[in-house]
Amino acid sequence: MSMELDKCLENLYQGKLLPEAVVRALCFKLKEMLIRESNVVHIQTPVTVVGDIHGQFHDLLEIFQIGGPVPDTNYLFLGDYVDRGLYSVETIVLLVVLKLRYPHRIHLLRGNHESRQITQSYGFYTECLNKYGENSKVWHYLTDFFDYLVLCCIIDDEIFCVHGGLSPNVQTIDQIKIIDRFREIPHDGAMADLVWSDPEESNTENGNHREEFYRESSQHFQVSPRGAGYTFGRCVVEKFLHTNSMSRIYRAHQLCNEGFQVYFNGLVTTVWSAPNYCYRCGNKASILELYGKDDFYFNVFEEAPENKLLNENAQANVTNNKILNDYFDSGDELSENGSTDMDIFSDAYQAKSASSRRVEYFL
Repeated sequence: MSMELDKCLENLYQGKLLPEAVVRALCFKLKEMLIRESNVVHIQTPVTVVGDIHGQFHDLLEIFQIGGPVPDTNYLFLGDYVDRGLYSVETIVLLVVLKLRYPHRIHLLRGNHESRQITQSYGFYTECLNKYGENSKVWHYLTDFFDYLVLCCIIDDEIFCVHGGLSPNVQTIDQIKIIDRFREIPHDGAMADLVWSDPEESNTENGNHREEFYRESSQHFQVSPRGAGYTFGRCVVEKFLHTNSMSRIYRAHQLCNEGFQVYFNGLVTTVWSAPNYCYRCGNKASILELYGKDDFYFNVFEEAPENKLLNENAQANVTNNKILNDYFDSGDELSENGSTDMDIFSDAYQAKSASSRRVEYFL
């Protein structure tokens, strides 16, 4: 089995696609492994924490360059492996094989994009069809496996890690352990909140008016503008950490221009690992290298050279008033000359990109 997995890794690191039958077998084997894991896994430092990847495969390879390869480095991925980027299939299949090959060296949490509904809207579904053909079941195999991903991780018995955030339906970690996670992410409830919620820091925190501060509605759970999950303030975080004897929270889920963002004086930190998100945002990314509970380093990096080439090639293909993708609510983004740049997230662009990258049956 390990020799077969090593052969898969050799091809995946070169950006090659695995045959559909192999993807099916890999997903089946990984589901067998993950079904035995709790909703909350416990691991120890040293470990490197990775935020959203979103199909930016070359940046994932960059992470293994700067953080160290598996199995030399332990990794905890916080979810959102697919959608948005152009290489979601390569990204998630590589992580699947690494988890099978080195199950104790790499841990994968579920993000809100590890969902059938979301992936049908944000690129992964279309990418699977483009790369494997209209009759393929690769998307079904991979989204079925998503149902088995664990929800949270605790490092050194005191650092709580989750994709999104906290939930008004969850006061204790024991309550997370009894969630039925083997299903599509629901629209609401504890499981949805864990992958969708966000911290929100108030600008009015003042040590001289502590009681007033804690009475503010912004410090408690409020309905999220995302349409799922909640926003939560410092009160919620302090109560959750105290109740569960945790020291801080690491999560992903939100774009950070500098690669990471610290909330509530370090009680919550967002780790973001997709540089120049969507090949256009210009942000930095980071991975969090944890050597001990109070010994850590944010390793900040920029996009891989391959992404810059991809972006330059896309910008060279300008079409007349082509509508840009609807991933951003700001509407069309016009260049200085009034035309609209090629939409590298469109079905047409993905189909063209994938046509020369059909699966190679090497096994």
